[in-house]
Amino acid sequence: MNPDATPPAPLLSLRDLTVRFRLRHGVEVAAVTGASLDLAAGECLALVGESGCGKSVLTAALLGLLPANTEVTGTALVGGVDVLAADERTLARKVRGRLIGLVPQSPAAHLNPVRTVRSQLHETVRELLNPPRDRLPYLVRQAAARASFPADRLDHHPHQLSGGLAQRAATALALVGDAPLLLADEPTTGLDRDLVDATAGELRRHADSGRAVLIVTHDLTAAQRVADRVAVMYAGRIVELALAADFFGTPGPRHPYAHGLLEALPTRAFRSIPGTPPELSRLPDGCAFAPRCPHATTACDEQPPLRDGLACHHPRFPLPEAAGA
Repeated sequence: MNPDATPPAPLLSLRDLTVRFRLRHGVEVAAVTGASLDLAAGECLALVGESGCGKSVLTAALLGLLPANTEVTGTALVGGVDVLAADERTLARKVRGRLIGLVPQSPAAHLNPVRTVRSQLHETVRELLNPPRDRLPYLVRQAAARASFPADRLDHHPHQLSGGLAQRAATALALVGDAPLLLADEPTTGLDRDLVDATAGELRRHADSGRAVLIVTHDLTAAQRVADRVAVMYAGRIVELALAADFFGTPGPRHPYAHGLLEALPTRAFRSIPGTPPELSRLPDGCAFAPRCPHATTACDEQPPLRDGLACHHPRFPLPEAAGA
């Protein structure tokens, strides 16, 4: 490889994404603040953090699936399209399912309740792949198999499915178009461990085929299996970006909050983080994690910027380059 060659453009280039929900009586919810990251073809990035930290809002913003009382700023380039600035026609015809696929967090809200799974897969395959008519039945069965959805349940309606089966049906629909970027929002919810492994394996294969995967998950075990990098969110901000091998292995997370997430695992200390996350409508001016952080000082009264993949005044350890300086 030529060391002077220009690296390929990232498949997703997200810059300063900020999302605000405007509520009654002037209340503003700071759902996402200043989120920036790149995601390359062939890469899987796990976005982790406690419930309510803004992970799902970030993915919904990329698809234009936020409510009308939302204000969104920033840029998000996918395949040369700024999806944050795109109108509904562009999102419907060029982005959803074609540039960006979505495994939703709540499949029941995305599956049509009056149509069978087979019917919904049939329509999706026809619209996204436009195959010869005689190939449609085979491609529908193939799409179901990719998500380990049983063929004998294809003629069931969503209300006849368990939560795990509904999740697999939604995953099958998301994978049909082989979109360059796949957003998987809690894709292992409601699945037993064997199906978690199968789903994680399919997401990894999707990335290894030259596409990109952004997986939003509470399941750090699944994230460890599938991710190349990890992004940690807290109170609407990305507070750490790290290689998965470093994050889950040695030297481990640098941010005290990220360290706490790992320590809460049953396979580790099984110790929860003291306190609770702040309300997104009443965030402090400084570091939002400071009230829960054992290392907090008066320096934390100021918001730490994200530099070298970390937003923290008191990292657990410096970067190797800094340590050797």
